[in-house]
Amino acid sequence: METRTTTATRLGQGILSGACLAPWGESASGLPGAAATELPPLAGFVVSRFSPLVAEVARRCLAGHDVAGPRTAVLLGSIAADATTADTAARDLACGDVHNPLLFFQSVPSSVLGALAKEYNITGPMTCLSAREDLPRHLLETAAVLLADGQVERVLVIAVELTPQARARQVFAELAGDGSTVRAPRGDFAVALLLTRGVRQPTADGGPAELGYLASLAALCPTTAEEAI
Repeated sequence: METRTTTATRLGQGILSGACLAPWGESASGLPGAAATELPPLAGFVVSRFSPLVAEVARRCLAGHDVAGPRTAVLLGSIAADATTADTAARDLACGDVHNPLLFFQSVPSSVLGALAKEYNITGPMTCLSAREDLPRHLLETAAVLLADGQVERVLVIAVELTPQARARQVFAELAGDGSTVRAPRGDFAVALLLTRGVRQPTADGGPAELGYLASLAALCPTTAEEAI
């Protein structure tokens, strides 16, 4: 799925642009936005694909848009976030191994938003969210609250999930055991939407099933919406 920019008026959804991205590799085959090559590392971040994935999907979504200044807000959502990096630091500490001090001090989700803010000179509100149920709805409702304030004109919403490692698999297994329909994507996946006022709510059955709970947000990308016009 290629990034495509369209007008909010044409879509009638308040969606200025969108992008989907699945990193290179066998697990990305057949997913929308599958990258042709491995994602380059993001300076200052190590261990996992979380930060490169967030940065690249944001760049694709923001291409051609001037988002500098206080009128742009950024909202990042994930159920497990960067569990890979967090568990690496915890495991090294528990084993008494020498560990990278960056892993000890860095909160990856908020840190990668800081990197995006610096790259695009965004000075508006930045928020990280996690929810065990209805994360797409929580993200869009939070974006609507930010836009209703009147101080914000655009909200960049990013939702990302890595291929679950052991602890994240346990989280999703517990959700399934409690009767939840929330499922993880088949592989690493991220979706970004640049929103203004008038965003519709995602439908529960939108998007490919391989994208798990992120499918409904992926279905809101302009490419999908334009195909339906």
